[in-house]
Amino acid sequence: MPVLPGSPPVEVHLKRSARARRFSLRVSRLDGKVTLSMPVRAREGEALAFLKGNEDWLRQTLSAMPGPTLQAVGPGSVICVEGDELVLAPATGRGVRAEGGLLLVPGSPQTMGPRVAAWLKVLARDRLATASTRYAGLVGRQYSSLAIRDTRSRWGSCSPDGRLMYSWRLIMAPPTVLDYVAAHEVAHLVELNHSAAYWKVVTSICPDWKDHRAWLKTNGNSLHRVRFQD
Repeated sequence: MPVLPGSPPVEVHLKRSARARRFSLRVSRLDGKVTLSMPVRAREGEALAFLKGNEDWLRQTLSAMPGPTLQAVGPGSVICVEGDELVLAPATGRGVRAEGGLLLVPGSPQTMGPRVAAWLKVLARDRLATASTRYAGLVGRQYSSLAIRDTRSRWGSCSPDGRLMYSWRLIMAPPTVLDYVAAHEVAHLVELNHSAAYWKVVTSICPDWKDHRAWLKTNGNSLHRVRFQD
């Protein structure tokens, strides 16, 4: 994925389209994702030159976009964990735990956000590793590594050498949505593109993927609105 250098650097998704007759840039109002559409036979170097030539417009557009309303985490906050709403509450003991509609968090209220985030990351890695391994088995492939990050521009990625990356905030989505993203990235172990053959692989292991992708498009931005640290 190309990155436009500068402050800040901007990730740009290249999209080859049979319908495209020229280069075009689009910035999603949902999550700020930047997409550069290009004709099928165009060279990537030409696309990067077009990107550089439109850098001023792109940065002005990004800076003019309103930032999301952030939801700070603290006692009494409601967050979603695997699609279920849980109320954060102070607790005794050593570990964060979910009980009866509550997410019990030991320690001082000032450290509640970071503690919850750390707990969610561990849970996300476990769920995503389980889903990725299951889908990799279904397509007869193996991935080389799995990492979780806090990315805004994409929910996951698969490198040519089989490295999987996911946003840990997927753990706040319903489990079927997390599973879909795992299936989406694992399918790239077979087809490292978004061709018809690729989507055939996705459909074979996750038949309802369109529903789950639609959920992310509608609700995904809300997962980024939760602020776990000041």
